[in-house]
Amino acid sequence: MPEPRVQWLAADSIWWGGRLRKGVALRAGTDGVVKPVPAEMAPADGLRRFPGTLLPGLMDAHVHSALADLATVRAGGIAEVWDLGGNPATLRQLAARAAPTGPAEPAGTAPTGPDEIARAHAEPGRAAGSGWPRLPRIRYAGPFLIAPGGYPSDRAWAPAGSCREITSAADAGVAVAEAWSAGATLIKVTAHAGGPMLPQPTLRALVDAAHAASLEVVVHAEGPGTVAAAFEAGADLLAHTPWTEPLPDALIRACAARMTWISTLDIHGWGDPDPFRDVALDNLRRFVEHGGTVRYGTDLGNGPLIPGVNPRELRALRAAGLTPDEILLSMTEPTSPTITWLPAGLDLSPETFADALATARVLDDTIHPREP
Repeated sequence: MPEPRVQWLAADSIWWGGRLRKGVALRAGTDGVVKPVPAEMAPADGLRRFPGTLLPGLMDAHVHSALADLATVRAGGIAEVWDLGGNPATLRQLAARAAPTGPAEPAGTAPTGPDEIARAHAEPGRAAGSGWPRLPRIRYAGPFLIAPGGYPSDRAWAPAGSCREITSAADAGVAVAEAWSAGATLIKVTAHAGGPMLPQPTLRALVDAAHAASLEVVVHAEGPGTVAAAFEAGADLLAHTPWTEPLPDALIRACAARMTWISTLDIHGWGDPDPFRDVALDNLRRFVEHGGTVRYGTDLGNGPLIPGVNPRELRALRAAGLTPDEILLSMTEPTSPTITWLPAGLDLSPETFADALATARVLDDTIHPREP
C-alpha cells in the first residue's frame, strides 16, 4: 500500500463546523484528521478540486448491521454508522472489513482469516478490500444488555448472540468488560416496559461500569417510566426519541441538560405517519426548545426504511424545529476522517434541503473530480 500522504481538496463551497464557507480548502493529514484551512494554503500541485460542496462524512447513529445492507447504505451517502445492538464477534469482523480509507487513499487487500481481521481492526486503513463492497465506517455497541428474558431476546429478528443477560449488579461490570474487549465503544442497554426490565440498581451499575471504562451508554427506553429510569441511572443517550407517551416537561428539561436523543422518527409509519410519530415529534420539539442535543439516526433494519440518507427523517427533524445547519450538526463529527460530497452543492433552503442532501456521495479514490 502506498505511504500515507497529506491530501488537499477544494470545492465551490465547504460546510464545516456549522456553517457554509467559501475560500477554504480541506487538508486531510496522514493522521486521518481533516480540517478546513484558507484556500491559499493549499498547494496547486496535487490539489483535488470538486464542483459542489464538501462536508464531514454523514453519519447514521442507529443501525443494525445484521438487518441492513451496509454497502447500499454507503452508496446512499452515509459514511459512518453506529450499530446499536448485535453479535459482538460478527460486528468486530464487519467493522474490520469496513472501509475507513481517506478521501484519496486506495483500497487495500481484503483481510482473510481471524488474524488478519484482527490486524485490520487495529489498523482500519487495511480494511477496504479490493473485491469487497465498500462499507461505511462502523462504531458499535456490541450486544443488547438486558434483563433475563427481556427485550429483544423475545423477538425473532434478534440475531443469535446479540443479547447478553445481566443477572446482578456485579455481573454488569463483567458484561461491560466483555463488550469493551470485543471492540465496543458504546454500551447498549434496554429498558422495555413490555417485559422483564433491569432493576434500577443494576441499570445504575451498568452505567457506572461503562463510564469507568470511558464508554457512553445508550438506552432503548420504551414505555412508562423508562426514560426517567435511564435518566436517573446516568445514561448518556436515548436510542430513540420517546414515543409511547408525552413526557412531563420537567423530565424533558432535565434530559435536555445532560442527554442526547437519537431521532428515529421515520420508524413511526415509514412515510405514512402513525399516531406515535406525533407524540415523538412533540417530545423532540420540546427537547430541542430546552437546548437538547439530537443525533440523526434511523434504526435501519426496523421496517422499510430508506437505506442511505433518509429524506423522510430529515423532514421530520425539520418538523421538530431543527434548522438545516442543526440537522447537519446532528449528522456529522468535525473530527471524522470521512468526507461527503454533494455534486450540485449544499442547498440550505428548508423546503428543498432534504432532497438535496439525499444526493450525497461518500468521497473516496473512485471519485475523479475535474482538474483545477
